[in-house]
Formats: sequence, C-alpha cells, structure tokens
Amino acid sequence: MKQRTSTKILALLLVGVFVLGVSAFADDIKARMKKRLPVIKKLKAEGIVGEDNAGFLQFVGDKKVSADVVAAENKDRLTVYKAIAKQQGTTAELVGKRRALQITKRAESGEWVQDAGGNWIKK
Repeated sequence: MKQRTSTKILALLLVGVFVLGVSAFADDIKARMKKRLPVIKKLKAEGIVGEDNAGFLQFVGDKKVSADVVAAENKDRLTVYKAIAKQQGTTAELVGKRRALQITKRAESGEWVQDAGGNWIKK
C-alpha cells in the first residue's frame, strides 16, 4: 500500500512538472512572438512579407529583409500548431490553415495575404 501511495505521489509530481514545464514553454514562445511583433508589422506594412494560406509568413517579393525574424516566427508558429493539433487530435497543417483564415480576416488594409489557391492578394 505504501508503495502504491508513493507511486501515485510520484506520478502526480511528474504530471505537475510536465504541466508547469509546458506552461513555461508556452509562455516563452508567447514572449518571443510578442517581441517580434513590431518587426513583423513593419515588414507587412512595407509589403515585404505576407501571410500565406498555411498560417506562416512568406516573403512576397525578392526583398528578404529580417529573414531571421521571419524564420523564427514560422518556427514558433509550427510549434504552436503542433501543440494545438495534438490537443485537438488533428494535424498541424489543418491548424495552420484554420489560423490562416483568421489572420486573413484580421489583416490590415494594404497587407498581403494568400488565398486558398496560392494567389497573393493585397487586402
């Protein structure tokens, strides 16, 4: 009985550590994304990047300014999409496409978005 109780306590502790770890990890991603937001907004306003139909940033033209920021943002987005997909029992691709629809609706006038067919449209 004592071993069973110890096992249960250990299991609860591991779950707690895991949940706190995931929460801290999510907070870290959120902080990084928030920090990059002003640069991304500027890139969008300048027409350098747009939101593709898969939920990621893409360069619209030949100008590849702040490529490191774009790559970091897309990496974090993929991590978030995978976590949501796992939680919902679906794929990261589907989560990204759903997010792309939300982003397109909220896009500012003059920003580039990609339609379902892959065509770039200036909103």
